[in-house]
Amino acid sequence: MAPRVLISDKLSPAAVEIFRARGIETVVKTGLSPADLRAIIGEFDGLAVRSATKVTRELLEAAPRLKVVGRAGIGVDNVDVTSATSRGVVVMNTPFGNSITTAEHAIALMFALARQIPEASASTKAGKWEKNRFMGVELTGKVLGLIGCGNIGSIVADRANGLRMKVIAYDPFLSEKRAVELGVEKVELSDLLARADFVTLHVPLTEQTRNILSRERIFAMKKGARLINCARGGLVDEAALFDALKEGHLAGAALDVFETEPATDSPLFTLENVVCTPHLGAATTEAQEKVALQIAEQMSDFLLTGAVANAINMPSVTAEEAPRLRPYMTLCGLLGSMAGQLTAALPDKAVGAIRAIRIEYEGQAAELNHRPLTAAALAGVLTPLSGSVNMVNAPVLAKERGIEVAETTLERSGEYQTLVRLVIETERWTRSVSGTLVADSKPRLVAIKGIAVEADFAPHMLYVTNQDKPGFVGRFGTLLAENGVNIATFHMGRTAPGGEAICLVAVDGAVPDSLLDAVRRIPLVNQATRLSF
Repeated sequence: MAPRVLISDKLSPAAVEIFRARGIETVVKTGLSPADLRAIIGEFDGLAVRSATKVTRELLEAAPRLKVVGRAGIGVDNVDVTSATSRGVVVMNTPFGNSITTAEHAIALMFALARQIPEASASTKAGKWEKNRFMGVELTGKVLGLIGCGNIGSIVADRANGLRMKVIAYDPFLSEKRAVELGVEKVELSDLLARADFVTLHVPLTEQTRNILSRERIFAMKKGARLINCARGGLVDEAALFDALKEGHLAGAALDVFETEPATDSPLFTLENVVCTPHLGAATTEAQEKVALQIAEQMSDFLLTGAVANAINMPSVTAEEAPRLRPYMTLCGLLGSMAGQLTAALPDKAVGAIRAIRIEYEGQAAELNHRPLTAAALAGVLTPLSGSVNMVNAPVLAKERGIEVAETTLERSGEYQTLVRLVIETERWTRSVSGTLVADSKPRLVAIKGIAVEADFAPHMLYVTNQDKPGFVGRFGTLLAENGVNIATFHMGRTAPGGEAICLVAVDGAVPDSLLDAVRRIPLVNQATRLSF
Protein backbone atom coordinates (compact mmCIF):
# COMPACT_ATOMS: atom_id res chain seq x y z
CA MET A 1 0.00 0.00 0.00
CA ALA A 2 1.36 3.41 -0.97
CA PRO A 3 2.26 5.77 1.88
CA ARG A 4 -0.21 8.58 2.57
CA VAL A 5 0.78 12.15 3.40
CA LEU A 6 -1.42 14.95 4.69
CA ILE A 7 -0.44 18.57 3.93
CA SER A 8 -2.20 20.68 6.56
CA ASP A 9 -0.62 24.08 5.83
CA LYS A 10 -0.25 25.98 2.59
CA LEU A 11 2.69 24.65 0.55
CA SER A 12 3.80 25.24 -3.00
CA PRO A 13 1.83 23.15 -5.54
CA ALA A 14 5.21 21.91 -6.77
CA ALA A 15 5.67 20.12 -3.43
CA VAL A 16 2.38 18.31 -3.91
CA GLU A 17 3.53 17.20 -7.34
CA ILE A 18 6.78 15.82 -5.91
CA PHE A 19 4.85 13.60 -3.49
CA ARG A 20 2.46 12.38 -6.15
CA ALA A 21 5.14 11.84 -8.80
CA ARG A 22 6.92 9.50 -6.38
CA GLY A 23 3.80 7.42 -5.83
CA ILE A 24 2.77 8.87 -2.47
CA GLU A 25 -0.94 9.44 -2.00
CA THR A 26 -1.25 13.10 -0.99
CA VAL A 27 -4.17 14.92 0.59
CA VAL A 28 -4.19 18.71 0.99
CA LYS A 29 -6.46 20.04 3.74
CA THR A 30 -5.45 23.40 5.16
CA GLY A 31 -7.07 25.48 7.90
CA LEU A 32 -8.40 22.48 9.84
CA SER A 33 -9.36 22.95 13.47
CA PRO A 34 -7.39 20.84 15.98
CA ALA A 35 -10.41 18.58 16.43
CA ASP A 36 -10.90 18.09 12.69
CA LEU A 37 -7.20 17.34 12.24
CA ARG A 38 -7.25 14.76 15.04
CA ALA A 39 -10.25 13.12 13.41
CA ILE A 40 -8.37 12.30 10.20
CA ILE A 41 -4.68 12.12 11.13
CA GLY A 42 -4.90 8.41 11.93
CA GLU A 43 -5.17 7.67 8.20
CA PHE A 44 -1.72 9.08 7.31
CA ASP A 45 1.93 8.02 7.42
CA GLY A 46 3.30 11.56 7.01
CA LEU A 47 2.24 15.09 7.97
CA ALA A 48 3.69 18.15 6.20
CA VAL A 49 3.28 21.50 7.99
CA ARG A 50 4.58 25.04 8.10
CA SER A 51 3.94 27.09 11.25
CA ALA A 52 0.14 27.20 11.48
CA THR A 53 -0.50 23.56 12.39
CA LYS A 54 0.29 22.71 16.00
CA VAL A 55 1.58 19.14 16.25
CA THR A 56 0.66 18.47 19.87
CA ARG A 57 0.80 15.40 22.07
CA GLU A 58 -2.95 14.98 21.62
CA LEU A 59 -2.61 15.02 17.84
CA LEU A 60 0.22 12.49 17.92
CA GLU A 61 -1.80 10.18 20.17
CA ALA A 62 -4.48 10.12 17.49
CA ALA A 63 -1.96 9.12 14.80
CA PRO A 64 -0.95 5.46 15.21
CA ARG A 65 0.23 5.24 11.57
CA LEU A 66 2.26 8.43 11.59
CA LYS A 67 5.96 7.92 10.84
CA VAL A 68 7.19 11.41 9.98
CA VAL A 69 6.33 15.07 10.52
CA GLY A 70 7.95 17.46 8.05
CA ARG A 71 8.23 21.17 8.88
CA ALA A 72 8.81 23.37 5.82
CA GLY A 73 11.09 25.82 7.62
CA ILE A 74 13.84 25.86 10.19
CA GLY A 75 11.92 26.22 13.47
CA VAL A 76 9.96 23.38 15.05
CA ASP A 77 8.36 25.41 17.85
CA ASN A 78 4.94 24.21 16.68
CA VAL A 79 5.90 20.53 16.99
CA ASP A 80 6.01 18.65 20.29
CA VAL A 81 9.32 16.96 19.48
CA THR A 82 9.48 15.17 22.84
CA SER A 83 6.10 13.51 22.33
CA ALA A 84 6.92 12.70 18.71
CA THR A 85 10.18 11.06 19.76
CA SER A 86 8.53 9.00 22.49
CA ARG A 87 6.02 7.74 19.93
CA GLY A 88 8.73 6.95 17.39
CA VAL A 89 7.79 9.69 14.92
CA VAL A 90 10.63 11.32 12.97
CA VAL A 91 10.55 15.14 12.98
CA MET A 92 12.26 16.80 10.00
CA ASN A 93 12.84 20.43 9.12
CA THR A 94 14.55 22.37 6.34
CA PRO A 95 17.37 24.27 8.04
CA PHE A 96 18.98 25.55 4.84
CA GLY A 97 16.05 26.47 2.59
CA ASN A 98 15.44 29.90 4.08
CA SER A 99 18.88 30.68 5.50
CA ILE A 100 19.79 33.28 2.87
CA THR A 101 16.37 34.90 3.01
CA THR A 102 16.44 35.25 6.81
CA ALA A 103 20.02 36.52 6.80
CA GLU A 104 19.13 39.13 4.18
CA HIS A 105 16.17 40.26 6.29
CA ALA A 106 18.47 40.75 9.28
CA ILE A 107 20.79 42.88 7.15
CA ALA A 108 17.78 44.82 5.80
CA LEU A 109 16.53 45.54 9.32
CA MET A 110 20.01 46.65 10.32
CA PHE A 111 20.00 49.21 7.51
CA ALA A 112 16.43 50.26 8.32
CA LEU A 113 17.40 50.78 11.94
CA ALA A 114 20.65 52.60 11.21
CA ARG A 115 19.01 55.03 8.76
CA GLN A 116 15.50 55.18 10.33
CA ILE A 117 14.02 54.27 6.97
CA PRO A 118 10.46 53.29 8.08
CA GLU A 119 9.91 56.49 10.04
CA ALA A 120 11.48 58.64 7.32
CA SER A 121 9.25 56.98 4.72
CA ALA A 122 6.10 57.56 6.79
CA SER A 123 7.07 61.18 7.42
CA THR A 124 7.76 61.88 3.76
CA LYS A 125 4.49 60.26 2.65
CA ALA A 126 2.69 62.46 5.17
CA GLY A 127 3.88 65.50 3.24
CA LYS A 128 6.67 66.44 5.59
CA TRP A 129 10.28 67.02 4.61
CA GLU A 130 12.12 66.40 7.88
CA LYS A 131 15.62 66.02 6.51
CA ASN A 132 17.30 67.11 9.73
CA ARG A 133 15.17 64.86 11.94
CA PHE A 134 16.41 61.56 10.61
CA MET A 135 20.13 61.56 11.31
CA GLY A 136 21.44 58.02 10.84
CA VAL A 137 24.66 56.12 11.47
CA GLU A 138 26.96 54.26 9.09
CA LEU A 139 27.44 50.51 9.32
CA THR A 140 31.01 50.68 8.03
CA GLY A 141 33.50 50.31 10.85
CA LYS A 142 30.85 49.36 13.43
CA VAL A 143 31.09 46.23 15.57
CA LEU A 144 28.43 43.62 14.79
CA GLY A 145 27.84 41.03 17.51
CA LEU A 146 26.33 37.72 16.41
CA ILE A 147 24.63 35.62 19.07
CA GLY A 148 24.71 32.34 17.18
CA CYS A 149 26.93 31.70 14.18
CA GLY A 150 25.38 28.68 12.48
CA ASN A 151 23.72 28.51 9.06
CA ILE A 152 22.08 31.94 9.15
CA GLY A 153 24.57 33.68 11.42
CA SER A 154 27.47 32.72 9.15
CA ILE A 155 25.70 34.25 6.14
CA VAL A 156 25.07 37.46 8.10
CA ALA A 157 28.77 37.48 9.00
CA ASP A 158 29.73 37.16 5.35
CA ARG A 159 27.46 40.04 4.33
CA ALA A 160 28.63 42.18 7.25
CA ASN A 161 32.27 41.61 6.33
CA GLY A 162 31.39 42.89 2.87
CA LEU A 163 30.04 46.05 4.52
CA ARG A 164 33.40 46.47 6.28
CA MET A 165 31.95 45.85 9.72
CA LYS A 166 33.99 44.23 12.50
CA VAL A 167 32.20 40.96 13.30
CA ILE A 168 32.39 39.24 16.67
CA ALA A 169 30.41 36.11 17.57
CA TYR A 170 29.25 34.21 20.62
CA ASP A 171 28.50 30.57 19.87
CA PRO A 172 29.63 27.68 22.12
CA PHE A 173 29.68 25.37 19.07
CA LEU A 174 31.83 27.66 16.92
CA SER A 175 35.38 26.36 16.61
CA GLU A 176 38.36 28.68 16.40
CA LYS A 177 39.15 27.29 12.95
CA ARG A 178 35.64 27.95 11.68
CA ALA A 179 35.72 31.46 13.16
CA VAL A 180 38.89 32.22 11.20
CA GLU A 181 37.29 30.86 8.02
CA LEU A 182 34.27 33.16 8.53
CA GLY A 183 36.38 36.17 9.37
CA VAL A 184 34.85 36.62 12.82
CA GLU A 185 36.30 36.90 16.30
CA LYS A 186 34.95 34.35 18.76
CA VAL A 187 34.12 35.95 22.11
CA GLU A 188 32.17 35.31 25.29
CA LEU A 189 28.64 36.71 25.54
CA SER A 190 29.57 39.33 28.14
CA ASP A 191 32.38 40.61 25.91
CA LEU A 192 30.04 40.75 22.89
CA LEU A 193 27.41 42.76 24.74
CA ALA A 194 29.98 45.24 26.00
CA ARG A 195 31.59 45.82 22.58
CA ALA A 196 28.92 45.48 19.88
CA ASP A 197 27.28 48.50 18.24
CA PHE A 198 24.73 46.17 16.65
CA VAL A 199 23.63 42.83 18.14
CA THR A 200 21.72 40.28 16.07
CA LEU A 201 20.32 36.95 17.25
CA HIS A 202 20.59 33.69 15.29
CA VAL A 203 19.86 30.86 17.74
CA PRO A 204 16.89 28.49 18.14
CA LEU A 205 14.50 28.88 21.05
CA THR A 206 15.34 26.22 23.64
CA GLU A 207 15.28 26.05 27.41
CA GLN A 208 18.95 27.08 27.33
CA THR A 209 18.43 30.09 25.03
CA ARG A 210 15.07 31.34 26.32
CA ASN A 211 15.55 34.92 27.55
CA ILE A 212 19.20 34.81 26.54
CA LEU A 213 18.89 38.59 26.43
CA SER A 214 17.47 39.01 29.91
CA ARG A 215 17.00 42.37 31.63
CA GLU A 216 20.46 42.11 33.14
CA ARG A 217 22.08 41.36 29.80
CA ILE A 218 20.11 44.00 27.90
CA PHE A 219 21.36 46.66 30.31
CA ALA A 220 24.87 45.16 30.00
CA MET A 221 24.84 46.04 26.29
CA LYS A 222 26.96 48.94 25.10
CA LYS A 223 25.12 52.22 25.60
CA GLY A 224 23.64 53.37 22.28
CA ALA A 225 23.74 49.87 20.76
CA ARG A 226 21.00 48.58 18.46
CA LEU A 227 19.36 45.13 18.62
CA ILE A 228 18.03 43.01 15.72
CA ASN A 229 16.05 39.80 16.23
CA CYS A 230 15.00 37.70 13.23
CA ALA A 231 15.38 34.40 15.09
CA ARG A 232 12.65 33.60 17.60
CA GLY A 233 10.45 35.46 20.04
CA GLY A 234 11.24 34.49 23.62
CA LEU A 235 14.96 35.06 23.19
CA VAL A 236 14.56 38.66 24.39
CA ASP A 237 12.88 40.02 27.53
CA GLU A 238 10.50 42.39 25.71
CA ALA A 239 9.55 44.36 28.82
CA ALA A 240 13.22 44.97 29.62
CA LEU A 241 13.88 45.93 25.99
CA PHE A 242 11.07 48.51 26.17
CA ASP A 243 12.61 50.03 29.29
CA ALA A 244 16.11 50.11 27.78
CA LEU A 245 14.81 51.86 24.66
CA LYS A 246 12.58 54.26 26.60
CA GLU A 247 15.41 55.26 28.93
CA GLY A 248 17.84 55.75 26.05
CA HIS A 249 20.20 52.97 27.05
CA LEU A 250 19.69 51.41 23.60
CA ALA A 251 19.41 53.52 20.46
CA GLY A 252 16.98 51.23 18.69
CA ALA A 253 15.67 47.74 17.99
CA ALA A 254 14.38 45.91 14.92
CA LEU A 255 12.15 42.91 15.56
CA ASP A 256 10.74 40.39 13.15
CA VAL A 257 9.66 37.95 15.86
CA PHE A 258 7.81 38.29 19.14
CA GLU A 259 7.18 36.21 22.21
CA THR A 260 3.47 36.05 21.36
CA GLU A 261 2.49 35.81 17.70
CA PRO A 262 0.55 37.17 15.95
CA ALA A 263 1.80 40.28 17.78
CA THR A 264 -1.05 42.77 17.42
CA ASP A 265 -0.46 44.87 20.52
CA SER A 266 2.83 45.62 22.22
CA PRO A 267 4.30 48.58 24.13
CA LEU A 268 7.23 48.34 21.70
CA PHE A 269 4.93 49.48 18.88
CA THR A 270 4.65 52.92 20.55
CA LEU A 271 8.37 53.68 20.24
CA GLU A 272 9.73 55.53 17.22
CA ASN A 273 13.11 53.84 17.50
CA VAL A 274 11.65 50.36 16.99
CA VAL A 275 11.23 48.78 13.55
CA CYS A 276 8.78 45.86 13.41
CA THR A 277 7.88 43.30 10.74
CA PRO A 278 5.40 40.39 11.02
CA HIS A 279 7.77 37.39 11.02
CA LEU A 280 8.94 37.96 7.44
CA GLY A 281 12.37 36.35 7.80
CA ALA A 282 11.54 33.48 5.47
CA ALA A 283 8.89 35.33 3.46
CA THR A 284 10.32 35.41 -0.03
CA THR A 285 9.06 33.57 -3.07
CA GLU A 286 12.37 31.78 -3.45
CA ALA A 287 12.55 30.64 0.16
CA GLN A 288 8.97 29.37 0.33
CA GLU A 289 9.46 27.40 -2.86
CA LYS A 290 12.76 25.95 -1.64
CA VAL A 291 11.57 24.78 1.78
CA ALA A 292 8.39 23.25 0.32
CA LEU A 293 10.30 21.30 -2.32
CA GLN A 294 12.95 20.28 0.18
CA ILE A 295 10.51 18.91 2.76
CA ALA A 296 8.60 17.01 0.06
CA GLU A 297 11.81 15.36 -1.14
CA GLN A 298 12.96 14.55 2.41
CA MET A 299 9.65 13.02 3.46
CA SER A 300 9.37 11.05 0.22
CA ASP A 301 12.89 9.67 0.61
CA PHE A 302 12.14 8.59 4.17
CA LEU A 303 8.81 6.95 3.44
CA LEU A 304 10.04 5.17 0.31
CA THR A 305 13.70 4.36 1.01
CA GLY A 306 14.33 4.99 4.69
CA ALA A 307 16.71 7.89 3.99
CA VAL A 308 16.69 10.43 6.82
CA ALA A 309 17.75 14.05 6.23
CA ASN A 310 17.61 17.03 8.60
CA ALA A 311 15.84 15.08 11.32
CA ILE A 312 15.60 16.70 14.74
CA ASN A 313 15.31 13.42 16.63
CA MET A 314 17.02 10.73 14.54
CA PRO A 315 20.46 10.16 12.96
CA SER A 316 20.70 11.21 9.33
CA VAL A 317 20.89 8.60 6.57
CA THR A 318 21.51 9.93 3.08
CA ALA A 319 19.71 8.54 0.04
CA GLU A 320 23.07 7.21 -1.13
CA GLU A 321 23.79 5.55 2.22
CA ALA A 322 20.34 4.02 2.69
CA PRO A 323 20.74 1.03 0.31
CA ARG A 324 24.11 0.11 1.85
CA LEU A 325 23.00 0.67 5.44
CA ARG A 326 19.66 -1.11 5.15
CA PRO A 327 21.01 -4.70 5.46
CA TYR A 328 23.28 -3.62 8.34
CA MET A 329 20.32 -1.97 10.08
CA THR A 330 18.43 -5.24 9.66
CA LEU A 331 21.38 -7.19 11.07
CA CYS A 332 21.74 -4.83 14.05
CA GLY A 333 18.02 -4.97 14.72
CA LEU A 334 18.06 -8.79 14.69
CA LEU A 335 21.10 -9.00 16.96
CA GLY A 336 19.49 -6.54 19.33
CA SER A 337 16.22 -8.43 19.26
CA MET A 338 17.93 -11.69 20.05
CA ALA A 339 19.88 -10.18 22.94
CA GLY A 340 16.75 -8.45 24.22
CA GLN A 341 14.63 -11.59 24.05
CA LEU A 342 17.26 -13.67 25.84
CA THR A 343 17.56 -11.01 28.55
CA ALA A 344 13.79 -10.64 28.96
CA ALA A 345 13.35 -14.41 29.28
CA LEU A 346 15.43 -14.61 32.44
CA PRO A 347 14.09 -13.68 35.88
CA ASP A 348 15.05 -10.19 37.04
CA LYS A 349 16.82 -11.50 40.11
CA ALA A 350 19.11 -13.59 37.92
CA VAL A 351 19.92 -10.77 35.53
CA GLY A 352 19.49 -7.39 37.16
CA ALA A 353 19.00 -4.14 35.27
CA ILE A 354 20.88 -3.51 32.04
CA ARG A 355 23.79 -1.18 32.80
CA ALA A 356 25.43 -0.88 29.40
CA ILE A 357 25.03 -1.82 25.75
CA ARG A 358 28.14 -1.88 23.61
CA ILE A 359 28.09 -2.26 19.83
CA GLU A 360 31.36 -3.20 18.14
CA TYR A 361 31.84 -2.69 14.40
CA GLU A 362 34.62 -4.62 12.69
CA GLY A 363 35.98 -4.69 9.15
CA GLN A 364 33.68 -3.20 6.51
CA ALA A 365 31.08 -2.37 9.18
CA ALA A 366 33.61 -0.02 10.81
CA GLU A 367 33.54 2.24 7.75
CA LEU A 368 29.81 2.97 7.95
CA ASN A 369 27.63 5.66 9.51
CA HIS A 370 27.12 3.98 12.87
CA ARG A 371 24.47 6.15 14.49
CA PRO A 372 21.48 4.62 12.64
CA LEU A 373 22.94 1.14 13.11
CA THR A 374 23.29 1.68 16.85
CA ALA A 375 19.74 3.07 16.99
CA ALA A 376 18.47 -0.07 15.22
CA ALA A 377 20.36 -2.29 17.67
CA LEU A 378 18.97 -0.41 20.68
CA ALA A 379 15.44 -0.70 19.30
CA GLY A 380 15.94 -4.44 18.96
CA VAL A 381 17.19 -4.81 22.53
CA LEU A 382 14.53 -2.66 24.15
CA THR A 383 11.44 -3.85 22.26
CA PRO A 384 11.11 -7.16 24.21
CA LEU A 385 11.64 -5.19 27.44
CA SER A 386 9.59 -2.05 26.79
CA GLY A 387 7.02 -2.78 24.10
CA SER A 388 6.73 -0.40 21.16
CA VAL A 389 10.22 0.90 20.41
CA ASN A 390 11.82 2.02 17.17
CA MET A 391 14.97 3.76 15.96
CA VAL A 392 13.60 7.18 16.87
CA ASN A 393 12.78 6.64 20.53
CA ALA A 394 15.23 3.85 21.40
CA PRO A 395 18.19 6.15 22.25
CA VAL A 396 15.90 8.28 24.44
CA LEU A 397 14.52 5.22 26.25
CA ALA A 398 18.03 3.90 26.82
CA LYS A 399 19.06 7.21 28.34
CA GLU A 400 15.95 7.34 30.53
CA ARG A 401 16.78 3.84 31.84
CA GLY A 402 20.32 4.94 32.67
CA ILE A 403 21.83 2.56 30.14
CA GLU A 404 25.28 3.54 28.95
CA VAL A 405 25.61 3.11 25.19
CA ALA A 406 29.02 2.84 23.56
CA GLU A 407 30.32 2.21 20.05
CA THR A 408 33.74 0.84 19.15
CA THR A 409 35.28 0.24 15.75
CA LEU A 410 38.03 -2.02 14.45
CA GLU A 411 38.76 -1.34 10.81
CA ARG A 412 40.94 -4.45 10.44
CA SER A 413 38.95 -7.52 9.38
CA GLY A 414 39.12 -10.63 11.51
CA GLU A 415 37.64 -13.98 10.60
CA TYR A 416 34.83 -12.14 8.77
CA GLN A 417 35.13 -9.25 6.34
CA THR A 418 32.35 -7.48 8.21
CA LEU A 419 31.14 -8.13 11.73
CA VAL A 420 28.84 -6.54 14.30
CA ARG A 421 29.05 -7.62 17.92
CA LEU A 422 26.45 -6.52 20.47
CA VAL A 423 27.32 -6.81 24.16
CA ILE A 424 24.84 -6.39 27.00
CA GLU A 425 26.13 -5.80 30.51
CA THR A 426 23.69 -6.21 33.40
CA GLU A 427 24.25 -5.99 37.12
CA ARG A 428 25.12 -9.70 37.24
CA TRP A 429 26.43 -10.85 33.86
CA THR A 430 27.66 -9.95 30.40
CA ARG A 431 26.34 -11.54 27.20
CA SER A 432 27.18 -11.01 23.53
CA VAL A 433 25.84 -11.92 20.12
CA SER A 434 27.71 -11.44 16.84
CA GLY A 435 26.58 -11.36 13.24
CA THR A 436 27.72 -10.75 9.70
CA LEU A 437 26.28 -10.35 6.22
CA VAL A 438 26.57 -13.03 3.56
CA ALA A 439 26.24 -12.20 -0.11
CA ASP A 440 26.45 -8.54 1.05
CA SER A 441 22.87 -8.42 2.29
CA LYS A 442 21.72 -11.53 4.17
CA PRO A 443 22.13 -11.29 7.97
CA ARG A 444 23.66 -14.31 9.70
CA LEU A 445 24.34 -15.05 13.34
CA VAL A 446 27.93 -16.25 13.92
CA ALA A 447 28.42 -16.32 17.69
CA ILE A 448 26.53 -16.30 20.99
CA LYS A 449 28.42 -15.58 24.21
CA GLY A 450 31.61 -15.98 22.21
CA ILE A 451 30.63 -19.50 21.15
CA ALA A 452 30.69 -20.02 17.38
CA VAL A 453 27.15 -20.80 16.17
CA GLU A 454 26.46 -19.97 12.52
CA ALA A 455 22.76 -19.71 11.72
CA ASP A 456 20.32 -17.72 9.66
CA PHE A 457 17.61 -15.85 11.53
CA ALA A 458 14.22 -17.54 11.16
CA PRO A 459 10.72 -16.38 12.17
CA HIS A 460 10.52 -19.04 14.90
CA MET A 461 13.54 -20.38 16.76
CA LEU A 462 14.34 -22.24 19.96
CA TYR A 463 17.50 -21.39 21.90
CA VAL A 464 18.84 -23.92 24.39
CA THR A 465 21.95 -23.94 26.56
CA ASN A 466 23.03 -27.28 27.96
CA GLN A 467 25.94 -29.31 29.25
CA ASP A 468 27.87 -30.95 26.44
CA LYS A 469 27.14 -34.56 27.40
CA PRO A 470 25.99 -37.57 25.33
CA GLY A 471 22.24 -38.10 25.12
CA PHE A 472 21.01 -34.50 24.93
CA VAL A 473 20.58 -34.27 21.15
CA GLY A 474 18.64 -37.53 20.94
CA ARG A 475 16.24 -36.61 23.74
CA PHE A 476 15.78 -33.12 22.40
CA GLY A 477 15.04 -34.25 18.84
CA THR A 478 12.66 -36.94 20.03
CA LEU A 479 10.74 -34.47 22.17
CA LEU A 480 10.25 -32.09 19.24
CA ALA A 481 9.08 -34.94 17.03
CA GLU A 482 6.61 -36.21 19.66
CA ASN A 483 5.11 -32.71 19.78
CA GLY A 484 4.76 -32.48 15.99
CA VAL A 485 7.38 -29.75 15.65
CA ASN A 486 9.31 -29.90 12.37
CA ILE A 487 12.96 -28.82 12.48
CA ALA A 488 14.02 -26.49 9.67
CA THR A 489 17.66 -26.04 10.72
CA PHE A 490 19.72 -27.27 13.66
CA HIS A 491 22.91 -25.54 14.81
CA MET A 492 25.20 -26.31 17.73
CA GLY A 493 28.32 -24.89 19.33
CA ARG A 494 30.31 -25.41 22.53
CA THR A 495 33.06 -23.83 24.59
CA ALA A 496 35.00 -27.11 24.89
CA PRO A 497 34.31 -30.86 24.96
CA GLY A 498 32.12 -31.49 27.97
CA GLY A 499 31.66 -27.79 28.63
CA GLU A 500 28.80 -25.37 27.98
CA ALA A 501 26.95 -25.95 24.70
CA ILE A 502 24.44 -23.97 22.70
CA CYS A 503 21.71 -25.34 20.47
CA LEU A 504 19.79 -23.06 18.11
CA VAL A 505 16.91 -24.61 16.20
CA ALA A 506 14.68 -23.05 13.56
CA VAL A 507 11.20 -24.57 13.56
CA ASP A 508 8.22 -24.22 11.26
CA GLY A 509 5.84 -22.66 13.79
CA ALA A 510 5.63 -20.94 17.15
CA VAL A 511 6.86 -23.03 20.08
CA PRO A 512 3.96 -23.67 22.52
CA ASP A 513 4.40 -23.20 26.29
CA SER A 514 3.95 -26.91 26.97
CA LEU A 515 6.83 -27.85 24.69
CA LEU A 516 9.06 -25.12 26.12
CA ASP A 517 8.43 -26.42 29.64
CA ALA A 518 9.19 -29.97 28.51
CA VAL A 519 12.51 -28.91 26.95
CA ARG A 520 13.50 -27.19 30.20
CA ARG A 521 12.89 -30.47 32.07
CA ILE A 522 15.36 -32.41 29.90
CA PRO A 523 18.40 -33.39 31.97
CA LEU A 524 21.50 -31.32 31.13
CA VAL A 525 19.41 -28.30 29.96
CA ASN A 526 20.29 -25.01 31.65
CA GLN A 527 18.06 -22.60 29.72
CA ALA A 528 15.46 -22.79 26.96
CA THR A 529 14.03 -19.70 25.30
CA ARG A 530 11.81 -19.32 22.25
CA LEU A 531 12.73 -16.55 19.84
CA SER A 532 10.77 -14.82 17.12
CA PHE A 533 12.07 -12.50 14.41
